[in-house]
Amino acid sequence: MSALPRGRLVWIGGSVLLAAYIILLLAVPFQPDLMRALWFLPGIGVIGAIIANTSGTGGGVVFVPVFNALREWGVMDLQPLQVVGVSMGIQSFGMTMGALRWTDRLYHQPAPEPLHALVRPRDFFTVAFGVLALSLPAMLLTQRFTAFDQHAVLMGYKAFSVLLGVALIASTWTVNMARPEKTQLERFDLIVLLVLAVPGGVLTALFSVGVGELVALYLFIRHYPVLLCTGAACLISSISVLSGAIWHVEAGTMQWEVVLLAGPGAALGGFLARPIALWLGARRLKTMDGAWIVLSALYLLWLNWR
Repeated sequence: MSALPRGRLVWIGGSVLLAAYIILLLAVPFQPDLMRALWFLPGIGVIGAIIANTSGTGGGVVFVPVFNALREWGVMDLQPLQVVGVSMGIQSFGMTMGALRWTDRLYHQPAPEPLHALVRPRDFFTVAFGVLALSLPAMLLTQRFTAFDQHAVLMGYKAFSVLLGVALIASTWTVNMARPEKTQLERFDLIVLLVLAVPGGVLTALFSVGVGELVALYLFIRHYPVLLCTGAACLISSISVLSGAIWHVEAGTMQWEVVLLAGPGAALGGFLARPIALWLGARRLKTMDGAWIVLSALYLLWLNWR
């Protein structure tokens, strides 16, 4: 893979995504009238994927609050399980494109600026596939065999997200302010990530977001390079939602009109996200990510509390 020219991986993967979209357009049932009524969804897909792929937290961080809000406002009545399904369907395009962009960057890294570090491919894939080895079985088993009180889990998870988001902002402007980034993955941090993987997989099954957010936030707080934090989390999220979407297709909870409209926008957002993240720089990116996590979590807590 390292021998591929810059951008080649993205164009190959993007071609596969385009072919998959055309197959869906020809194969799945959808209502043209409903698609015309939901004309605004491509824009939501673009914005959501940019936020998701600059932070690595997964598109569910954006799409779940947005679709819950649309249901509350009477714009579109998607039930909670459908929200998770369409979020996974949209992310299958957006997070996959983002993962392709970050992985391409992994093999074409420029010389690092002061206090920044290069990312070793070994560390990148150790994080991604080490976490997936535990989170994927947990997610798939949760989808098929386990029933949780989703309201209670959501409240606990989002309360934890608020703490992580605040910790990220605080560490960015205090202990990590002038400290060089870590140059290689530490064993302790890998162990913590593996511990987070199982609950992350369960959360992803329930809300379409969880494992990517936990991985990205933890690595950000531990002061690893943005490429490792965001890129590995995007790859984890991509493989997770591609795998998780299969159950929703089988269960009939995939609202195809939403996926067909927002999916291409999400792919565009995933393509644009990496240069935006690099333009922002690590400090502003971490601050904005932390703020989004806190505000979106507080909104969901408020929505479910009242």
